[in-house]
Amino acid sequence: MDDFLNCVSGMRERGDLFSPGCPLYVSRAPGRLDLMGGNDDYTGGLVFEATIREATWAAAQRRGDGTLVFLNPQMRARGWKEQVEFSLDALTDDEAVIRLVDADPQAPWTAYVLGVFHLLRRRFPEAVTHGANVYIASEVPLNKGVSSSAAVEVAVMKSAARCYGIDLHSIELAEACQWVENVIARSACGIMDQITSVLGDEGCILPLVCQPCLPEPLIRLPEALQCWAIDSGVSHMVSGIEYEAARAAAFMGYKLMCDWEGLPVRLDESGQIPRYVDARWNGYLANVTPSEFRAKFEERLPDTLLGADYLALAKTHVDPFTTLRPDYAYRVRANTRYAVEENARVRLFSELSRGAALHGMPRSYELMGDLMYQSHHAYTDCGLGAEATDLLVSFAREEGAAHGIFGAKITGGGAGGTVAVLGLKSAKDAFQRIVNRYAEARGGVPYVFEGSSMGADKFGVVTLEA
Repeated sequence: MDDFLNCVSGMRERGDLFSPGCPLYVSRAPGRLDLMGGNDDYTGGLVFEATIREATWAAAQRRGDGTLVFLNPQMRARGWKEQVEFSLDALTDDEAVIRLVDADPQAPWTAYVLGVFHLLRRRFPEAVTHGANVYIASEVPLNKGVSSSAAVEVAVMKSAARCYGIDLHSIELAEACQWVENVIARSACGIMDQITSVLGDEGCILPLVCQPCLPEPLIRLPEALQCWAIDSGVSHMVSGIEYEAARAAAFMGYKLMCDWEGLPVRLDESGQIPRYVDARWNGYLANVTPSEFRAKFEERLPDTLLGADYLALAKTHVDPFTTLRPDYAYRVRANTRYAVEENARVRLFSELSRGAALHGMPRSYELMGDLMYQSHHAYTDCGLGAEATDLLVSFAREEGAAHGIFGAKITGGGAGGTVAVLGLKSAKDAFQRIVNRYAEARGGVPYVFEGSSMGADKFGVVTLEA
């Protein structure tokens, strides 16, 4: 923390981005790791989330005019612009903000920051009357499936809101950031990324029922256990076709099931994020039990279905944040099954974790690990697997419980990204063997995530007075 505070204080003293004599508001938001769940959030499932040690820092300062200036040096390494300017008055509506982002292909990251100011101005017009200077420094690697975008949104939203005298926290803060990602960044993420970055804490796991956002009390893993993560080196993007297709396929299956049951589906726009609902499952596949799904729906659902053929059958696509491609073959059965069964797996994993933490139950560790392996292979069924992540998981399985490694799985939206590994704290040598074997097979040492950190709400906002 001291390094960042000293950095922005020095910038203010030099008049570098920040003006001398004006206060700065500093916030911090960590990335997140899916220990279990991770792709059942948009279908109302339980997810089991941890923060990572790496985080994004943001400093905001109010300006005397209507200009917004954003500086994000992390973007330089990607060949993108690191500093951009906008007029606050140009943020007239959603479409105008999207056009501003799209107008500069060298600064796509601005969607996550400009969207914050658009939301604040729209919701708090009496407070957001002046521009702001914003400096962003992030340790969270991009496109690794650890929510680099959510960390930016939460950090900037927290500091910018305080800059205008607005207090955003907890679920309200997470929902605001999810809206930015869904609407302005046009990325079909659920809320788990943002809520973990906001409410998570060091050494804890956050169980979250995504209906739409019902966080449960934090759980500490059993003292003997350790969670690591390894970057596969294959970039993951939520906006990629694999994730979008998997998500769309789940909603296709949901709508077909509703039609077969005679359940009318309607668009509910009363919440922060619009969604389709019904009278029995309330729009969430997670509310379908595995036994009911197996008995009534699984065999009836098609393995694959073209987008055009689905629309001919069901008439309406009931996910506002994905677009159906007429000629794309969607894996309807596998993705619908995943939504139902992953929720059950995560619920069992959560209860095993809670029981083991309270009473010590070492026999449950292998059960927890097997649930992770089940989840990993279900990703492949959904079209979200990757050869690199399969290789990492196979190395973990070969180490096995005999060497203190109990389970591993692909995380987040899949199709690459990061693999979570669960084992004993004493199994560091076994974990290192996994890393070394992967480095030898892939020709480079992978990035390893180890440790966790406090969420944005616990960190709060540090004010550097003038």
